[in-house]
Amino acid sequence: MTTVEVIQLLLSGTHRYVGRPADGPVPTQEDELVDRVEVRRTLGIVGDRYFAHPAHRRAAITLMAVENLPLHINAAVDLRQTRRNVLLKGVNIDECVGSTVSLDSGSGPILLAVNSAARPCAWMETTIGTGAQRALRGKGGVRCTPLSDGILTLGSAAFTVTETDVPKGR
Repeated sequence: MTTVEVIQLLLSGTHRYVGRPADGPVPTQEDELVDRVEVRRTLGIVGDRYFAHPAHRRAAITLMAVENLPLHINAAVDLRQTRRNVLLKGVNIDECVGSTVSLDSGSGPILLAVNSAARPCAWMETTIGTGAQRALRGKGGVRCTPLSDGILTLGSAAFTVTETDVPKGR
């Protein structure tokens, strides 16, 4: 078990990055950075734009390490620019692809199957700055399927790799 910190949580009910990156993101009135999210097994984060979408079951929740953010490009970068759901400090989450991990911020553990890398896209050149897509190559976070229900909150959390080499059928 490793103690990590949940730095940010993004809950976005809106698809903000549609069309061409040069057009910029769709504006929103909602406050997308929240203190708490509710996770549902296989469905994702309640209220998120990908919640219960069958095409996104293997990417229902995305995690990213704050240590990998390209702050040399834009010191104000956060989850609103990267469109990941959970920003962690203290773990290299990109090394966990193919594993099952447990994240417990105090309300009980949430199990996540870490299915694949969340590759940076061309939008990051617009939202973060020139060079961001290249800077995040290989460290843009991971796409996960929640294997249990739970609540995730900001602050200290227990992180454990519970299983490695998760079968692809999960």
